[in-house]
Amino acid sequence: MGKFGDLVNKAKEAAKDHPDQVDKAADRGQDFAQDRTGHKYDDQIDRGVDSVQKAYGGDADDPARDA
Repeated sequence: MGKFGDLVNKAKEAAKDHPDQVDKAADRGQDFAQDRTGHKYDDQIDRGVDSVQKAYGGDADDPARDA
C-alpha cells in the first residue's frame, strides 16, 4: 500500500484507540461547519459526522452532542 494508504490506516487505528478525543474533534468540526454555512446544511453535516463516528466506534448517538 502507498504512503497515503498507510497514513489513513494509522489514523483509523488512532481513532479507534481514542474515540473520545475524536468525538470532541468531530463535534468541533461540526460546529465550525454549521456556523460557516449559516446552518443551511445542518442535516447533511450531522449525517456526515454520525457516519464518521460510527466508522470508528465513536458515540454517534450521544444526546449531549445535540445540546
